[in-house]
Amino acid sequence: MRFPTLSIIFLFIFSFIIDLYISLDVKQMWKKKGVLVYWGFGILCYALLIVTISLPRRDADSGISAVMWLLFTFLTIYVAKALYMICSLFGRFIRMAFRIRWKAFPSRWIGLGLGLTIMALMWIGAGHTRHHIMVTYKEFYSQKLPEKFNGYRIVQISDLHVGTWGKDDTFLKNLVDTINSLNPDLIVFTGDIVNQTSGELTPFTGVLSGLHARDGVYSILGNHDYGDYVDWNTPAEKERNLLKLKEYQRKMGWKMLNNESTFIHNGNDSILLIGVENWGEPPFPKYGDLDMAFADKSLNGAHPNDSTYKILLSHNPEHWNQEISQNTNIDLTLSGHTHAMQAMVKIGNWNWSPAKYRYEQWGGHYKRKNEKGEETNIYVNIGTGEVGMPARLLSAYPEVTLITLRRGEKP
Repeated sequence: MRFPTLSIIFLFIFSFIIDLYISLDVKQMWKKKGVLVYWGFGILCYALLIVTISLPRRDADSGISAVMWLLFTFLTIYVAKALYMICSLFGRFIRMAFRIRWKAFPSRWIGLGLGLTIMALMWIGAGHTRHHIMVTYKEFYSQKLPEKFNGYRIVQISDLHVGTWGKDDTFLKNLVDTINSLNPDLIVFTGDIVNQTSGELTPFTGVLSGLHARDGVYSILGNHDYGDYVDWNTPAEKERNLLKLKEYQRKMGWKMLNNESTFIHNGNDSILLIGVENWGEPPFPKYGDLDMAFADKSLNGAHPNDSTYKILLSHNPEHWNQEISQNTNIDLTLSGHTHAMQAMVKIGNWNWSPAKYRYEQWGGHYKRKNEKGEETNIYVNIGTGEVGMPARLLSAYPEVTLITLRRGEKP
C-alpha cells in the first residue's frame, strides 16, 4: 500500500476540520466537559492514524493486513463524522435562510443517525459481506463455437488477495467447495493471487490445490503478483519472489499462461485459451504481450484472424477497452482487477459502483464491435478478495462466475 505524502497531509487536515466543526456542536449541546471528552477521543483517533502510517508496509517480510484494518477503523469513524457534519451544516443553512430559532435542529440527529448507519454498514461489510460468496450465472452465444463445446461450463474467479486472510483458510475452503459444487469443465483465475509477496500464498496452497475441473485450472498474473508494491533489496530478490509464486501455482496443479496460448480439446473440436501477463497502467509496466501469446508454438499457426473460438484471460479490463475490443476478433475476454472498488449497489438488473468513474468496464458483461464489425465481449469479475480495506460493502459480494458457452445466436 502506498501512502503519498499529500494524501496523508490532506487526511489529517480534513479530519481536523471535521473535528473542529463537530466540537462546536458538542460545546453548544454539552458545554465544556463534552468538548474535552470529544477531543480526547479525537486525539486517540489521530494516534491510530499515526501508528497506521508508521507501520512497515513495503517490506518483503511484512504484510499489510494490520495496516488495512487500522486504516479501515479510522475511516469508518471519520466517514460517519463527515456525514454528521454535512447534515449539521445543511441544518445551519436552513436555520439561517428561514430564521428558525431551534437550538437542536433535527438535522443534527439525522446526521448522527446517518453516520452511525454508514459505520454499521461498513463493519457489516468487514464482518459479513466479504465472507458471503455469490455465484453469478452468465451465458455467451456464438456461431463460431464448436458443437462439442455447446453447454461448456467455465468458472471464473479473480483477485483472491490471500494475504488479507493471514493464515485463516476458512473462506478459501468455502470458496473451493462452492466452485467444485458447480461441476465446471474449466476453471480460470484472472490474476492477483497475493497482495505483495509469494510468501502470502504458502498457507493456502493445499486448500487451493483442491480445485477440480475436467480440463484443469488455468491462471494468469495480476498487477499485485509481480512484487511491484515492495521495496526489494535487489532486482534478483524480486525475480526470485516471482519465480516462487509461479512454482507454488504449479504445485497447486494450476497451469499458468504467461503470454501463452493453449487449445482446449473436446473430441475433434477445440477452442483457444489465451493468457497474457498483466497489461499495466502507468506507473506500472505492461507485461502483457498478446503477439507473444499468439506466437506460442502450440498454436500451430493460429492467429487472431482465424475462425477459432477464442477466450482471452487478461487481468486489467483496460486492455480490452483500449486494444482487444478494437483490434482483434477475440470472442470473449475475462478480466478482474477492479473489485468494483469493493462497494456496489445492486437493485434488480441495475447496479452502481464508484468504480464506474475509474473504469469504463468495471463489473459484469460488456460488448462492442471491433473495427471489422465483429462482436467482442468481456466479463469483468469483481473478485473474491480485498486489498486497501478489508471489507466489501453493500452488494459487492465475493464473486464466482459460472459461464456457460452456447452455440448459435442468443434467443
